[in-house]
Amino acid sequence: MASLLQNYSSSSLTLISSSIKRSRTTTVNAAIHVPKLPIFPSSLPKTNLLHHTLIKESTTTQFTEKKRVLDCNDNNNNKVVVELYAILEAVADRIEMHQNIGDQRDNWNTLLLNSINMITLTATTMAAVAATTGPLLALKLSSALLFSAATGMLLIMNKIQPSQLTEEQRNATRYLKQLQSEIQTTLALGNATEEYVKSATEKVLALDKAFPLPLLGAMLEKFPSKFEPAVWWPSTQFQTKSSNKKSQNNNKKMNGWSEELEVELREIVEVVKRKDSEDYERLGNIALKMNKALAIAGPLLTGIAAAGSAFLGNGNSWATMVPLVAGSLAAAINTFEHGGQVGMVFEMYRNSAGFFKQLETSIESTLEESDLERRENGNLFEMKVAMKLGRSVSQLRELASKSASSCVDEFASKLF
Repeated sequence: MASLLQNYSSSSLTLISSSIKRSRTTTVNAAIHVPKLPIFPSSLPKTNLLHHTLIKESTTTQFTEKKRVLDCNDNNNNKVVVELYAILEAVADRIEMHQNIGDQRDNWNTLLLNSINMITLTATTMAAVAATTGPLLALKLSSALLFSAATGMLLIMNKIQPSQLTEEQRNATRYLKQLQSEIQTTLALGNATEEYVKSATEKVLALDKAFPLPLLGAMLEKFPSKFEPAVWWPSTQFQTKSSNKKSQNNNKKMNGWSEELEVELREIVEVVKRKDSEDYERLGNIALKMNKALAIAGPLLTGIAAAGSAFLGNGNSWATMVPLVAGSLAAAINTFEHGGQVGMVFEMYRNSAGFFKQLETSIESTLEESDLERRENGNLFEMKVAMKLGRSVSQLRELASKSASSCVDEFASKLF
């Protein structure tokens, strides 16, 4: 057994030594052949070098110029966006002011109405007591003073018309919110331009003029000699821009416009003028005349009652009845005028008439523009007009067809 192990180990050693010898004698011959490159001269010709330099300089100049133009455009866009955000902040501040002042003036209307009525009724009661129990000087004097105080307060209240002031602030808030939404939409779409910034500024200033906040010196006339629609848009908003281009739109896109659409919008304008504007002008004149009559009657009656209080107890029954009847009528008229908010109704009619005037002016100025590319898209404009009148596009077209056939018997607007 031992001899077998010895023979096996000796044969293994012999095999290992022979393999080592073969690995030493075996060599690997490998080589990498790289092709020889042609040898160029050490310097290029002068003409080629100059041409290469000019191309490089021209490319660098063009790149610098493009970068400068892009930077300039970015700066202009950033400036426009910053200006629009500044206008947006001013609009938001005005909305808050008009809301607060509107609430304040609504409180004025309620407090003044209740106070004046209480003073008038108290003075009437004192006059009745003095007439029945005897001509007490204290009652007569107190009644006359209270009627005089009610007269002065009524003159102030009828002059400023708190209910009408409140309606003005409501309208201003609504239009400012519309402008705020319009500016936010423009910023979201990225369509802000310097021209739009100027237009937005003019709209804000026009609203400030149409709905002033202060009372002294800037308050709107509450009893104008003639009813006129409210105007809260700038005079330049609907001016048609002069264009040197003639109406050569046959070979261009019509921008959503067609001859049928123009005829349809002209018929809508005729319906608005003939029905809506005329009706609201009539109602506005009625409200104006009624408000004037009530504003005069209230202080006049309290003044008569104050004068009649001085003749209490003179043995004349008619003189005794004057302060009682006049005071009662004054309280009733004051309640009807300011409790019924006749001034607010007048302002509502004035604002509604202004809405239709704005619609008419918008349509007419758009149709006067001969260059269709400068107009707003026709289909979009038609949809906006229909929505302003509370109709669908199909209903708007149906109304225009009725107007063309002279059988229209309805108002253009379904909102007012």
